[in-house]
Formats: sequence, C-alpha cells, structure tokens
Amino acid sequence: MSSLAVNDQVDFNSLKEFLELTDGNLASHLKALEKEKFIGIKKSFVGRKPNTQYFITETGKNAFEKHLESLEELIQNLSDK
Repeated sequence: MSSLAVNDQVDFNSLKEFLELTDGNLASHLKALEKEKFIGIKKSFVGRKPNTQYFITETGKNAFEKHLESLEELIQNLSDK
C-alpha cells in the first residue's frame, strides 16, 4: 500500500521487484486489496505485451491513513511507558 500511496500507478513487475515477491504471492495480496476496494486496476497493452497498472483508491487511502495513525498511536503508547 505504501508504494501505491506515493505513486500514481505502479505496474505488476515493478511491485514484484520492489517487494521481492513471487508472481503468485503478489497476485494473492493484490486480489485481497482489490476485493476490499483499496486498489484499482488498469489493464492495457504496451506493444503486444499486456501491462497491468495498480493504483490506490480513495477507500484505500483512507484505510491506509487510519492504519498509519494506529501504528503511530501504538508507538507513542509504547514510548510513554
């Protein structure tokens, strides 16, 4: 999600390389995020090759921001002890 939060779009192969995941593992994660409507997909062709781009949706942005806020709160609580 962080990769998609800071980029307009990221293609499958770039995500795979950046995250160091297998095709199947990445596809499973992306499918779960798509099911929750956290990401969107844009399919096209570059020459004769299929190209799949992923982008974060408004729902995804909101969920990711809430996740980061929760992590920050947890860190703050741990540092207060």
